[in-house]
Amino acid sequence: MRSRVAGVRRRDRHGRGVRGPLTPPQAPISRTRAERFDDLVEDEVRRLGSRWGRELARVRFTVEEVPSVEPGFEGPIPLGQTVLQPPPATDQTTSSARLIAPGEGKRPVRITVFRRPVEARAKGEAEMARLIRDLLVEEVADLLGLSPESVDPSYDSPDD
Repeated sequence: MRSRVAGVRRRDRHGRGVRGPLTPPQAPISRTRAERFDDLVEDEVRRLGSRWGRELARVRFTVEEVPSVEPGFEGPIPLGQTVLQPPPATDQTTSSARLIAPGEGKRPVRITVFRRPVEARAKGEAEMARLIRDLLVEEVADLLGLSPESVDPSYDSPDD
């Protein structure tokens, strides 16, 4: 009779060795969907930053899994969101809050891309990259007060 320690299973059950990874960690196939999505967003942010670096200096780009919506929310799930960070606290409190445009003052801005809704809408990796590109171009254009075509001339054109 075999003796087993409670709760411990042997992984070398048939004498063929302990299981190991199927692919080396540096191989692209070993990256998770979330890591590949982060890479697509990072590539697009780098591309936009090369053209609009000074204007986007105070913008922080983030990726979240899903947006937080109210339980009875009726409507399309957002793919992305731009949030102006709250102003620093001052000694005088006023009842009317004033929104400061991004170029005005030193308020940081956060643009968030929601991974799961974007993945659900895209049918493949190429379409997901195009959707991320269009989403970030639209958010940056809205932030800068420009048209998406002036932010990125390739906006809304098919990739070849």
